[in-house]
Amino acid sequence: MKIADNKVVHLSYQLTIDGQIADKATAEKPLQFIFGLGYLLPKFEENIAKKEIGEIFEFMLPAAEGYGEVNPANVVDLPKNIFEIDGEFQESMVQVGRTLPMMNADGGVLQGTILAVDADTVKMDFNHPMAGKDLYFSGKVELVRDATEEELRDGLFGERKQGGCQCGGSCSGDCGEGCGEGCGEGCGEGSCNCSE
Repeated sequence: MKIADNKVVHLSYQLTIDGQIADKATAEKPLQFIFGLGYLLPKFEENIAKKEIGEIFEFMLPAAEGYGEVNPANVVDLPKNIFEIDGEFQESMVQVGRTLPMMNADGGVLQGTILAVDADTVKMDFNHPMAGKDLYFSGKVELVRDATEEELRDGLFGERKQGGCQCGGSCSGDCGEGCGEGCGEGCGEGSCNCSE
């Protein structure tokens, strides 16, 4: 059976960025997803389409086909008072280098990394952590099968059900707050990225 739309796929893989292993999934704990439903980067799916169980893959996605280029407009200064609880600034939570889930004007969750904390503002970077990076993938197709009607409706791990993690993104990073129990299961060593 070949990888195609509405097939459940298990992959073992390794993602290398700048010569360092950034993510991986083993045959024992594979990346699991339903092909063609937008869980993974479109160009990633394009590169594994029509492969069969046991086939090896190796390809590179330039930044523009991965998580995009770094966008300076996604680096913003936020007023420090939005990080207060009961009028007290949350110094232990707001630390340089830490990634926090933030809500945008539409109620969506975005992951932002704290770059600096000043007297009145907190500078945060909302670019994807892999923005501007070329992605090198290598791996093997471990399993391909038809998705059940329930899996197509609810998602492989129930993530498409109302009230579950409505990520629809790739497997990397951290679920953040409010994503629901079980978010990220089956995503290798990563987890659903709710900012996608």
